[in-house]
Amino acid sequence: MALSLGQVSRAADDQRAQQIVDGVARLFVSQSCIATVEMQIVKEDWQRRLWMQFWSLGDADMLVRIFQPPEDAGTAILKVGTKSWNYLPKANRTVELPPAMMMTPLMGSHFTLDDLVRQSRLTNDYGIAISFEGQRDGAAVIELTLTPKPEAAVVWGKMILQVRQADRMPIWQRFYDEDGALARQLSFSDYKTVSGRLIPTRLVMQPADRPAERTTVTYETIVFDQPVSQELFSLNHLKQ
Repeated sequence: MALSLGQVSRAADDQRAQQIVDGVARLFVSQSCIATVEMQIVKEDWQRRLWMQFWSLGDADMLVRIFQPPEDAGTAILKVGTKSWNYLPKANRTVELPPAMMMTPLMGSHFTLDDLVRQSRLTNDYGIAISFEGQRDGAAVIELTLTPKPEAAVVWGKMILQVRQADRMPIWQRFYDEDGALARQLSFSDYKTVSGRLIPTRLVMQPADRPAERTTVTYETIVFDQPVSQELFSLNHLKQ
């Protein structure tokens, strides 16, 4: 049976929407990635800064190790496949993280471990549609609405992602709860070309109900596709 022009157009839009979101989801995914990151956490009653090193292979394996400030140095998170562990140097303990722990704040920030490890799965977990294309605040943008697939184990009722039309770089990503209320917003800026790819190097997460709070992640250094040993992603290396 021949497809109507409307069906062909919708299929083309759906494919373009998938490609845009997949490109955003995989901005920091490569054969390998090594990065140094500053995380600044601003809460209503306290502030702190952390410096971390990231290593990853594809989207399956990741090691995050804090090296500043001294009282947190050595704290590490390891992800291998679908399993994750946390090393606590003060207690000299390695703890396997159950799925429920993936949504807890990372080092008291507004990011979660789930934000780090599930971003590359957006096109698997969500149905995606272009919900707006045109001018916003003088810029040509595309907005995409992501709705959870019935079988997806996710916590958000929906997401809306805004990207620049020119290069499909993300501008912001909004997260809504199951009742449709805005829960938080992730903003992207400071775009730079690194190892031949354009990426945002500053990310800011803000909770909707506490507008004075935020967590800012700044990539101080990042390189892609440099040799990284598979042995790094093991419990033996988690304590080092």
